[in-house]
Amino acid sequence: MQGFDLEQLRTFAAVIDAGSLTAAAPRVFLSQSSVSEQVRKLEERAGQSLLTRSKAGVSPTEAGTRLLAHARRILALSDEAFRDLHGEVLQGELRLAVTDYFRPADLTRLLGRLGESYPRVRLHVSILKSDDLRAAYARGDFDVGLGMNIAGVSAAQTRAPVLRRESLAWLGASGMRLVRGEPVRLLVLPDTCSLHQFTVALLRRRRVAYSLAHVASGVAGLQSALAAGLGVACLNESAISEGVARLPTPHGLPALPKVAFQFLPARRGETAFVSKARELLASHLV
Repeated sequence: MQGFDLEQLRTFAAVIDAGSLTAAAPRVFLSQSSVSEQVRKLEERAGQSLLTRSKAGVSPTEAGTRLLAHARRILALSDEAFRDLHGEVLQGELRLAVTDYFRPADLTRLLGRLGESYPRVRLHVSILKSDDLRAAYARGDFDVGLGMNIAGVSAAQTRAPVLRRESLAWLGASGMRLVRGEPVRLLVLPDTCSLHQFTVALLRRRRVAYSLAHVASGVAGLQSALAAGLGVACLNESAISEGVARLPTPHGLPALPKVAFQFLPARRGETAFVSKARELLASHLV
């Protein structure tokens, strides 16, 4: 009988999402050698190479990209059928707020996968700055909020499970070099942004001279300003974009902590639908 094995497709999708066979292994609860064997068998079944391998990891070939699109639909339909027959269909409207620092290049794709897996959930998504997000969540404007906390700064880190951790980094345009003794030309989001507040306070505490060279309205604008060489910014690693790079051994710039992305605490009396939806978001947004 012609067709593809579901578990091989699931493993293949996990490899693409993780970027390597090794990183995919814990996601599918297999050893690295088993993941490699699953991919080998899938390529044998497909009759062509599905992955391009390099020192940086793996990426899909043209055939792999086509198969991945089919695989996501097949896996989503399989999961929906299973939940339906087990009485686990999730249905309703969910208002989700996400900090604009969270995986800006990947968020649309991740939410798209969630929509494929749970077609009966109507998702309303707002991208906000962390402080604005917390204020809106406290007012009851959203059912679920995903914020960013800086290690050693926010007490919320000790109370809520961590969805994802990332390093902060000093960034500039590719090839940029700081000039020793000159004030740092700082690029930031508005001063209502918690990362703006942290960065400015850190530079002042360490007596690093700086000037505010540009205030962007959002992360995308900040990325553009960085790529244009307008100055230096402090950003989390998943926000590093094309034309932007970590500064090599920054002169006089202080070391930076990690950040944690966490859901805001559930409200008292939260519905079962919202609780279940938060669990599903946690599994799809890692």
